Amino acid sequence: MSKKVQALILTGDGINCENETALAFSEHGCETKIMHVQDLIDQPGLLNQFQILALPGGFSFGDEIGSGQILALKLKYSLGVALTEFINKKKLIIGICNGFQVLVRLGLLPKPFTERQMTLSHNRQGHFINKWVNLTVPKSNCIWTKSLQGKEIALPIRHGEGKITFAGDQATQHNTFQSLVNNGQIALSYTEDVNGSYQQIAGVTDPTGCILGLMPHPEAATSNWLLPDGTAKKTGQAFGQHFFINAIKHCEEML
Repeated sequence: MSKKVQALILTGDGINCENETALAFSEHGCETKIMHVQDLIDQPGLLNQFQILALPGGFSFGDEIGSGQILALKLKYSLGVALTEFINKKKLIIGICNGFQVLVRLGLLPKPFTERQMTLSHNRQGHFINKWVNLTVPKSNCIWTKSLQGKEIALPIRHGEGKITFAGDQATQHNTFQSLVNNGQIALSYTEDVNGSYQQIAGVTDPTGCILGLMPHPEAATSNWLLPDGTAKKTGQAFGQHFFINAIKHCEEML
């Protein structure tokens, strides 16, 4: 029997999308383990058993002092060495919504182990947004979006702090954005201005394509029965499943 890909899905501390995320992987033959953040901190060596690490959506620590900030600090100072080894082995990481915020505040996106250039702040509207949106998937290095590149897809969003901004003055921000474009690191873009994100960015990958952070929720769009009436249903496809299929296929080739 061939070895199965193993995915670790974190839970606890306010994460609340772990079951949907685990199901999205397991539906396509991946073995999953939902683990409390503290259990991983107590035994960081467990991370070596997995090819994929998922940070699901939620409201970690109630979004105190900023979305994802406290969980990012907890992971950085308790799991920094284990995460660095995981990344250096080019294993896969996905951060969805609050998980994306954590990855950014950990300094893993847009480029690991460099000075932080990007953050996620309050939506332009000043309030929480919960709706389906249309997105374009540009050509990029992203392993997670490989089969979707060049397509327009629909996924749900539900966030209050999803506006992507870059550090520095206007020229610096433009240069940072252009560098991401040139490096193939823009993984997803909204088709319209949803929350004020710079150039309508919805998802970013690291230079290797192994780490993906995105505000939309692919785990909530993995089956046709999950699609709403309107734009998403017109596609006839549950595009969210392909993020997980692409990741699993990549890891199967690496086993």
